[in-house]
Formats: sequence, C-alpha cells, structure tokens
Amino acid sequence: MPVMDDDDKIIVDAAYDFAAKRLAPKALEWDAQHHFPKDVLREAAGMGMGAIYVSEDVGGSGMRRLDGVRIFEQLARGCPAVAAYLSIHNMCVWMIDEFGTDAQRQQWIPPLASMEHFASYCLTEPGAGSDAAALRTKAVRDGDDYVLTGTKQFISGGGRSDVYVVMARTGDSGPKGISAFLVPADAEGLSFGPNEDKMGWNAQPTAQVIMEGVRVPAANLIGETEGLGFTIAMRGLNGGRINIAACSLGGAQDAYSRAVAHLRDREAFGGPLIDEPTIRFTLADMATNLEASRLMLWRAAESLDAKEPDHVEQCAMAKLFVTDRCFDIADTALQLHGGYGYLAEYGIEKIVRDLRVHRILEGTNEIMRVVVGRAVAARGLGA
Repeated sequence: MPVMDDDDKIIVDAAYDFAAKRLAPKALEWDAQHHFPKDVLREAAGMGMGAIYVSEDVGGSGMRRLDGVRIFEQLARGCPAVAAYLSIHNMCVWMIDEFGTDAQRQQWIPPLASMEHFASYCLTEPGAGSDAAALRTKAVRDGDDYVLTGTKQFISGGGRSDVYVVMARTGDSGPKGISAFLVPADAEGLSFGPNEDKMGWNAQPTAQVIMEGVRVPAANLIGETEGLGFTIAMRGLNGGRINIAACSLGGAQDAYSRAVAHLRDREAFGGPLIDEPTIRFTLADMATNLEASRLMLWRAAESLDAKEPDHVEQCAMAKLFVTDRCFDIADTALQLHGGYGYLAEYGIEKIVRDLRVHRILEGTNEIMRVVVGRAVAARGLGA
C-alpha cells in the first residue's frame, strides 16, 4: 500500500492549505449564490492543479493519479462542488494529452492547464445515460470539417466552459461508431440550456449543450482516426471515478471533523456528548470507513498508475465503496449535529447535498456493480 514520503506530504499540505484559505471560507456563499468561482480555480491552476497528471511539455504537472486523488480529497474538504468541477476539467485535459496528436496537445492543453480556458466532458444525453454506447449525437464529415448535431445532458460547466470534449457518432450503432471532438464554445450553432436547479453542486453550473449543425475542423477530431471516442470516454472515466470518489472522501472527512468538534462542545445528560458510549461507537464506525475508503482509493490510483490488468475493476470498486460509504458518513455527521445539522449555517447539509450526486455521475454505482460483477465472472477477481 502506498505510503506518503516528504514530497507527497508537501503536495497534500499545499492542497489542504489552499482549500482551507481559498475554498472553505466562501463555500456556503458560493452555494447560496450559485457562484462559479473561476478566479479561485485559476489560482489552483497556478499551483499546478489544472492539469495534475498531464505531461509537463505542454504545461501539465506530470504527477501521478495517486497525487491527484490526494489533492482532490484535500480540495473537497474546502468545497466538494468546486473540487469536483476541477476533477472533471483534469479528466478532459488528460484525454487530449493521452489521445490527441502532438499538434492538438500543443494547441489546446497550455490554456487549459493554466485554466485560462475551462473544459467540459460531454458524453451523457437525454436518452443515453448509463448506456453511453447508445448516444445519438452525430458528426458527419463534410469536406475538411465535421458537422455535429445533438444534445448533451447534465454537463458540468455547460455554458461557462471554453472547450467541450464531445462524444459523437461517426459510424454505425454501438461503441465502435463513436468519435471524440474538441468543440470551442464560440462555434456557430452551439448553444446551452438554462443552468439546472440542482439539489447540490451549486458552485458549478450544469446545463444542456445543444449542437445544431456545429461545424468544426477535421483537425478537432481527437486522435488521427474515427471510432476511438468510446475508448477515450471510458479510459477517461477510470480516472474520473477515483477523482470523484476522492471528492466524496474529502467532503466526508470534513463532515466527520465538524461532528467530532460539535460533540466535544455539546453537553447533554450531564457531560459532553462525545463521552456517550453509543456516540463513540458511531464515531468509530465513521473513522473506520474513512480509513478504509482512503486505502481503497489509494490502491485503485496506484493500479491505474501502473496500468495493472485489473485497474478498471479497482477504480470501479473504489468509486462504488467510497461514494456510498462517504455519503453515509456525511449523513451520520448531520444526524450527530441534531437539529443544528439541518441548518445551512453549520455547513453539514451542504456536504450531504454535494456528495449525493457522486453516487450517480461518472457511471452510477449500479453500473460499478456491473463492471465488478463482469470481472468476477470472467476471472474470479480477488481469488
């Protein structure tokens, strides 16, 4: 199991300090005002967080996936919604770095790494969520261009990002007929739905991305051939799943810490609530699940870094376990606050709202069970 050395601790401490100073003090205000803090995100990019595991020759930080999940955990202790957007942005930049031509890497990545430009990932559609291979957005070749038509749903950064990584059908039905495109926000025919009114994640916009005959140069096809889009999307989601799990872990850690502090100060039945045996049992379960989540997440990130044969299943298991357990931890932290936990000013109910969607996006947790179940059936995973 990976252990942090001095350099690792410096990275984690820097992310924690940034979250404590630049995210946490404004998190409730951003949530209430539905404010997307681009200026603060650019500050994070200035510290190397805009392209964490992207090559250094195009402005990336050249770090590991393991570094990434540690960073996102700390950022989410300040605000899970902001940390989650940054994780999605990083996923998009990595896709260009990993699959793009050198010309694409040199053109698109530097302004994304600095977060001069913001990126959004466009896979889900109104009629194609978990069944991503059934997407219907089309890209038709027309001379030196492609013309894209279709609608993407639930897009983080929709209407506010500068670059959209769009999965569109260039061939027959099924995953092999899907390609990936870079669509700039100012492309003619591109429009956006209204910002969705959501349960949580209010500090980042979510909107439909609507393409009505959007024309982009053929050079905007990611990679050199059609048909790679589904592979690009799924490979990106391996990292996306552990990143979003890290955001759940950070949010749950913050909720747990708040609960412990509250229970030390709150008196009932003649003493501090934290002295009650049943309360301590609950805290013990919460602490155990936090530690198990962290270890599982680090293990998955390590497997992805090493490209181990079972890394897909490791990432799916981590996403399933961590997002489920950490939502429960946050909900329990609210319960331990009693009626105060239900008040917005205490910040716990925001964490619960923000973490709830993590069990749905980057592949629902039901789909994670499908991924793991297939691995068990195919080769007896864990035997």
